[in-house]
Amino acid sequence: MKIGCVKEIKKHEYRVGLTPSCVAAYAARGHEVYIQNGAGEGAGFEDAEYAAAGAILMSKPEDIYGFCQMIVKVKEPQPSEYPLLREGQILYTYLHLAADESQTKALLHNRVTAIAYETIRLDDGSLPCLAPMSEIAGRLSVQEGAKYLERPFGGRGILLGGVPGVQRGKVAILGGGVVGTNAAKIALGMGAEVTILDVRASRLAYLDDVFHGAVSTLYSTDANIRRVISESDLVIGAVLIPGARAPKLIRREHLGLMKKRSVIVDVAVDQGGCVETTRPTTHDNPIYEVDGIIHYCVANMPGAVALTSTLALTSTTLPFGLEIAEKGAEAACRENPAIRRGLNTYKGHLTCKEVALAFNMPWTEAEQLL
Repeated sequence: MKIGCVKEIKKHEYRVGLTPSCVAAYAARGHEVYIQNGAGEGAGFEDAEYAAAGAILMSKPEDIYGFCQMIVKVKEPQPSEYPLLREGQILYTYLHLAADESQTKALLHNRVTAIAYETIRLDDGSLPCLAPMSEIAGRLSVQEGAKYLERPFGGRGILLGGVPGVQRGKVAILGGGVVGTNAAKIALGMGAEVTILDVRASRLAYLDDVFHGAVSTLYSTDANIRRVISESDLVIGAVLIPGARAPKLIRREHLGLMKKRSVIVDVAVDQGGCVETTRPTTHDNPIYEVDGIIHYCVANMPGAVALTSTLALTSTTLPFGLEIAEKGAEAACRENPAIRRGLNTYKGHLTCKEVALAFNMPWTEAEQLL
């Protein structure tokens, strides 16, 4: 199969879909790999490294889109890339369609075979291609939140860890999954008081066990959310419903309960955000203020640590990518339920129920089409 990887054009996105070692793995299986010049520079990989691994370098992204059967990316295609996608082409990347109706319609119109990293799901319910970026985003969320709590950045002037004789900062984390757990690790490491809210009793019990009671755990009810955010200096939105829009757990009226110049970091922004006042931002203009509350809503947080993120991401996406390239998308989806769950669009059909519900669109089970 001819595999293509283009330079990411989303603002301040420095990650790359394939590393030189990924290229070598595809080439060793007999596939041809085409890399756009400069695609890996943001993550620290030079063109010469790709060439040495067996890649064929091309300067124009439209040539790669036009020539290759499978495109491997990091972020969803941008509007300028929609016309480059063609019928039957395999697009293997993060899509987050439930928060992006225009992209969904473009993939359906172009009859693209779109396999989303974030909906590849194993039988145990885990999301192997989403997990590494969730780990990174969770850890970054506290790091960034701590920075924007500093007074020069508009925050309350709070040091999360405090000092002897001064109360420590308080961090509330909505969601106890991968993002929330990793956020808690960093917040605890900085010395903050941490509360995690989740709807699953089993998860709360697990978190209480692994953190040895160092974090407070609460059921995620409206009353508990209102109380905790009113006491917190930093609130992390870490909610995930795989493939679906995030529920709005913090509404506009809740902001009035919060301390002025406290900070919200909504990691769920890719899926529409779990805060009603969330809107996507970029690394060069990451924050905005609503009702006196600082919002940090960067839609590609791990892109800031591109080398770490690229290595973590490609280590999990490569095995599935090799399987898709070896067998073709149809056979790979038929034989591997995890990949089949990752299929979002196929031959003009929407195959992800959660996306269909988000936009009130018809959908078809992938098994009926393959």
